Amino acid sequence: MQLVWDWRLARVYDEEERVLDESIWGGVRTTTALVERLTLLMNGRMTIEARTLAERFPEIQVTPPTSIDSWPALGDDEIVLLQDASLKLAEQGVADSAADSDRRLEHLVRALDEARSSQNSLESHLVEWAGLFLPTLDLDLHRSSIASAVSNSSNLLELAAGLDVTAAEVELGPHEWSGLHSLASSTVNMTDTVDSMEKSVRELTNTYMPSVSNLLGPLLAAKLCTAAHGRARMARLPASTIQVLGAEKAFFLHLRQGTDPPKHGHIFQHPWICRSPKWTRGSIARMLAAKVAIAVRVDHFGGEPWTSKQVAEVEKKVGEIRARRSRR
Repeated sequence: MQLVWDWRLARVYDEEERVLDESIWGGVRTTTALVERLTLLMNGRMTIEARTLAERFPEIQVTPPTSIDSWPALGDDEIVLLQDASLKLAEQGVADSAADSDRRLEHLVRALDEARSSQNSLESHLVEWAGLFLPTLDLDLHRSSIASAVSNSSNLLELAAGLDVTAAEVELGPHEWSGLHSLASSTVNMTDTVDSMEKSVRELTNTYMPSVSNLLGPLLAAKLCTAAHGRARMARLPASTIQVLGAEKAFFLHLRQGTDPPKHGHIFQHPWICRSPKWTRGSIARMLAAKVAIAVRVDHFGGEPWTSKQVAEVEKKVGEIRARRSRR
């Protein structure tokens, strides 16, 4: 015997696909009620009709309705009802995604990376271009101020005066100046975009992962969470995996070509690691990854968020590692 059901009805078939028993969804069929039923089906659960027949036939075999040739087709009213319920389910899915902090954080982090890359590229082109007309300007010293200086100037002489340097004796046509000015304005706007998005990442991460944010800083915490494909998965990862999140390419090179395995991934960006002597970085990365593994579990499973006290204890361990390794 086989038990088969969908949102409309449930049936029990014998070996020759003859209907032995049947239970049909009774009462008023509304879109809201159908959404609830479809949600049950999506989660692999039984409808009331299916449970009723399952209790009548305890030894029955469960079979999907697509395998039964005699399963009744949808009527016109049922098709319309199913379409309305499907749209409602889709709307709920979008709403659920909007409330999913992992999804939001992933979009923010990836958009921030792309925005920062664009900002760096625009700024590099602008600095090199403007530097042609300002030969005495220290481009490294004034790099961050060149974009705003160009965008606030109406011509090359005004730009040179604003930066307190001498302009090159070249004829700069109005169209070329317009292009330079437009590039500077775009660079300024992109810089503002990066700043705004960084604030958004900090705000969301501080709320969603307070312990990890206190330990690593919200930007690095967000990057690790995204690399782990969500806080829930990150909370279940071993410390050794958290340590190399972001170093996937180096890890696969190690597997394929036998290169040295990576000692750290994104976590290397933390000052405790990147500003430490090279021979101490691996030990600090292992210790810090272990602490991150604990902190993310505190955040995910509702523990008391870490404060500066716990962070100070970790920083003390960093100092101990540096001191111990420096004597070798």
